[in-house]
Amino acid sequence: MAAAAGGPDPLFGLRNNFYLGAYQAAINNSEIPNLSPVDVVERDCLVYRSYIALGSYQLVIDEIDSSAATPLQAVKLLALYLSSPDNKEMAIASLREWLGDPAIGNNPMLRLIAGIVFMHEQDYNEALKHTNAGGTEGTMELYALNVQIFLKMYRSDYAEKQLKIMQQVDEDHTLTQLANAWLNLAVGGSKIQEAYLIFQDFAEKYQATSLILNGKALCCMHKGEFAEADKLLLEALNIDAKDPETLANLVVCSLHNGKPSSRYLNQLKLSHPDHILVKCASTAEEKFDRALQNVA
Repeated sequence: MAAAAGGPDPLFGLRNNFYLGAYQAAINNSEIPNLSPVDVVERDCLVYRSYIALGSYQLVIDEIDSSAATPLQAVKLLALYLSSPDNKEMAIASLREWLGDPAIGNNPMLRLIAGIVFMHEQDYNEALKHTNAGGTEGTMELYALNVQIFLKMYRSDYAEKQLKIMQQVDEDHTLTQLANAWLNLAVGGSKIQEAYLIFQDFAEKYQATSLILNGKALCCMHKGEFAEADKLLLEALNIDAKDPETLANLVVCSLHNGKPSSRYLNQLKLSHPDHILVKCASTAEEKFDRALQNVA
C-alpha cells in the first residue's frame, strides 16, 4: 500500500524492516506519530506479523480481539494456524468462510494470509486462487507472494511475468528487488551473481538479518564457495539461533565442507519438525533402516 501522492510514506521504514526480516527492529520502531486510521491498521498488522515471525503466536492471539478490523483478524488467523497443528483445520475453515463473504472476501490482507496458509499447506493452486484473483488490484506483497508460489511450482516463467508487473509498479521497491533475487537464484547460472549483488546491496544499506545473510550464503553455495557460505550462515545463526532456513542451509553446507551436520539437523528437528529437510531426512532414515532389516 502506498502513501498519498506527494507525501512521504510514514510506514516505509517499518515495512522495510519487516520485508528484510528485521522483525525486532520493526516492533521497536513502530511508535509513529500522526498516522491515519488506515495506516494505524497497516502498522498494527506489520507489528503483529513481526511477532508471528518471531514465534510469539499467543501474544498475537491474545491481543487481537473480535472487534478488530478485518486485516487484523486475518493476521490473528495466521497466528492460530501456525500456533499448533490442532488449530490448523479450524483456522482454514474460518479462512474459507471469510473468503466467501462478499463484504470482506476481497480484502488484500485476507487474500495475502490465505496465500501464505495455502502455501504452507503446499496447495499452490488454492493459494493462487486468492493471491492472483483476476480483476482485483494486487498489492506488492501479493505480487511477491505470487513469485514465491510460482517458484515453488517450478514455474519460473510465470514468476518472471509477475516480477515484470512489480518492476512496472516500482522497480526500486524492496519486494521487487527481493523477488528479482529469488528468481535469479531459481534460474541459476550467470544470474547467481546478480542475486548476490542484490543481497549485498541490502547488507550495505540496512542491518544484516538472517534473511539477507541466508540470501548471500545461498548464492555462495550455488557458486561452490561453501567456506564463505558457512561464515555467513554462522553469522545468521548468531542473529537467530532457531531460524529454520539458517539451520537447513548449515546442514547442507556442513556436508559439503566435510563438517558434522547432525547438531544442526537435531536443532531443526526440535524447533521445526515439519521442515522439508527434516521430512526428507526421516524418510531416508526409514528407508535405510528397512534396507538394514532386509539384509539382516
